[in-house]
Amino acid sequence: MYLVTGATGSLGRRIVRQLREDQESVRAFVRLSAHFGELEDRGAEIFIGDLKIEQDIIKACEGVKYIISSHGGTDAQAIDYRANINLIDRAIANNIEHFVFISVLGVDRGYQDSATFKAKREVEKYLIKSGLNYTILRPSGFANNLIPLAERFRDTGIYFSIGEQQNRSSIVSTDDLARIAIASTKIEAAKNKIFAVGGPDILKREDIPRIFARLFNQEPIVINPPLQLFDGLRFGVGLINPQLNKSLGTLRTLLAHEFFCTRDEITLLESTFNLKLESLESFLRRYVGQ
Repeated sequence: MYLVTGATGSLGRRIVRQLREDQESVRAFVRLSAHFGELEDRGAEIFIGDLKIEQDIIKACEGVKYIISSHGGTDAQAIDYRANINLIDRAIANNIEHFVFISVLGVDRGYQDSATFKAKREVEKYLIKSGLNYTILRPSGFANNLIPLAERFRDTGIYFSIGEQQNRSSIVSTDDLARIAIASTKIEAAKNKIFAVGGPDILKREDIPRIFARLFNQEPIVINPPLQLFDGLRFGVGLINPQLNKSLGTLRTLLAHEFFCTRDEITLLESTFNLKLESLESFLRRYVGQ
């Protein structure tokens, strides 16, 4: 039995789907307000709970062999940090066979403006010291996050991107990431390892509207405000709502820096998990392309 947290998120939903396609038993940790009917229809066991409540985590972990932590939220301390610590503690108590943690690329760079990055790094360190069998996956951007941008481009021809357009990324197919998360529990070479996870191509931000242009056969209208404009708006928001100002730190970190995998990291990923990673263009063509 697998336990998947964040089971109705873009990644968690794909993990549950793939597990059910593989005829694996899976418990999907969901909120009552989430849309989980599809997962139930696929044969997943639905556990309705709140990751902020330790007793819910204790009950959700009963009888499971593998945990895949794919959840996230706006409350970094409660959701990204404490919920994962509680999951790890329960995994230790229950002798879980393998714990897969979805972290983020760049988590080890010490970005102090992002509570999410700091939380995930502390969870990584706790998991490594826990004595559990683990795999830590550090993905770059999820390809599905570009689907709304592609759909807007299809309808308007407009592409909006803040900051330096030469910054590079390795956007990963969310379907590939789901397969890698599951395979991590089965492949010996993935045990007690950390993997950077990205797509096969190192893309500059300016490459994204070019991909959209090829998909929809229209020239892009690129709107590219400088990062300083974001900083100014954030400062203004902070005068009214200091908490919101802090919460924008992760977005600011993502906008200001590069997040890409090296060629060696991609080669290692493909060889370890025996797969050919899907390009961003192929992913978007499957979901929204003409």
